[in-house]
Amino acid sequence: MQHRIVGLETEFGCLVRDTALGSYETVVEQVKEAIFARGQWGLLDLHTRDMYFEPAEAGGFLINGGRLYIDAVGTHLEYATPECRSLRDLIAYERAGQRLIAKTLRALRWHERVSFYNNSVDHFAGHTFGCHENYSVNVEALSWRQALEKLVPFLVTRQIFAGAGRAGGHRLTSDWQRLSQQRTRHPADYVFVDAAYSVEPDPTVDFQLSQRADHILHTVSGRVRFSRALINPKWDQMYELSRSPRLHLLFGEANPSEYATFLKTGTTVLVLDLLEERAVPLGVELVQPLKAMKEISRDPTWRWLVRRENGQTISAIDLQRIYLQAAQERFAGRDAETDEVLREWERTLDALERDPLTLSDRLDWVAKYKLLQLYQEAEGLSWQSEAIHSLDLEYHNVDPEYGLHYALEDRLRLVSDRAILRAIEDPPVDTRAYGRAMIVRGLRTRGKHEYMIEWDGVFVEPKKTLVLANPFHTYEEEAEVFLKRL
Repeated sequence: MQHRIVGLETEFGCLVRDTALGSYETVVEQVKEAIFARGQWGLLDLHTRDMYFEPAEAGGFLINGGRLYIDAVGTHLEYATPECRSLRDLIAYERAGQRLIAKTLRALRWHERVSFYNNSVDHFAGHTFGCHENYSVNVEALSWRQALEKLVPFLVTRQIFAGAGRAGGHRLTSDWQRLSQQRTRHPADYVFVDAAYSVEPDPTVDFQLSQRADHILHTVSGRVRFSRALINPKWDQMYELSRSPRLHLLFGEANPSEYATFLKTGTTVLVLDLLEERAVPLGVELVQPLKAMKEISRDPTWRWLVRRENGQTISAIDLQRIYLQAAQERFAGRDAETDEVLREWERTLDALERDPLTLSDRLDWVAKYKLLQLYQEAEGLSWQSEAIHSLDLEYHNVDPEYGLHYALEDRLRLVSDRAILRAIEDPPVDTRAYGRAMIVRGLRTRGKHEYMIEWDGVFVEPKKTLVLANPFHTYEEEAEVFLKRL
């Protein structure tokens, strides 16, 4: 799958257990400062990327080519992987961001006082956090009228293997008193918002597949806060010279399972390949995709039935098989990674049809369901109890010593701890992240330049520019020459 660039952005929840450390906003800021202190792990932005959401020194690029920053919307810590061309690289670099945060907490001696989570929902306050996916795309090939209509059914139904799972649910409400308080405390959250809503717990659901389904309101939207969509058009390159624009997907969630991340992103790459070749079969379009998304997530029978535009009902498993069979016919034998994704896609769908509970070693929602159900029955608790919600949260703790996911003895691994630790310090060797990381390291040792680093370029005073237009190129030689000129 070397033909496509893939990246993940994870928004982390933060729980401050020791109030002596201050508010969570204060803690998030201090963790960010510790990561960039003395340029150890990267360089802080000297420029304002966005006057509302990413002011100067809100974060910066790391020595592994990725990016870590505080997003003013929600004041959460966010980590973006460097550009990757293999799925195992992607997994390693996503986990590297989590390990860097855990490592920093230990260096601060806060690991027992503060926790960070790669989950996608706050049970208690109703917030939702994203794990956004980015895929390089051929815009001309995807510009045909029905492209997104054929992508949406895949995204809606892939939660049967990509969902992170959650106890309980949320429903929308108009609590204007609460909204007024939130606007006063976090004004950046409401910039450019033309409609707002609040949420409240929904006691009618015990467990569901997706953490995000209750919060998605649109299929496509150019905004994020209060207008969350499956797909968010994204054009934020500094030089706007990128030879490979990206598709930005919002309806994803943080998967502690390496296998779930592999299958989620790998199958999406194959479906994008089908779309670009106009090879998605007829009849996949859904009547009400957002309604179907919520119904699949909340279906306690795990039958997952949806209605297509042709009037026929089909299970989410069989709808996924339509995409799978088209990909098998088109791409089988293309390369080893493609064949692995095709094989695991088919194997997972077959197992979901036979007995989903057999997949607890590899799918997050299954592992979490079995874990919470065992505790619930042993303690005589309801699914809505705070203890169940707390366990749900701890499944996503990024520290391997505390996260419940890491305690699962049978969990399937795809990358080694050694590869994850290496990914904290070293960039991918086959994308432009390599050249960017070289420059970050070079500027770090000099420590006297005014600079501006972006995904697709670097500017250093006095008036020296290196454009990183092609994400598939390493820019190793160009970066070496650039640094010598400084």
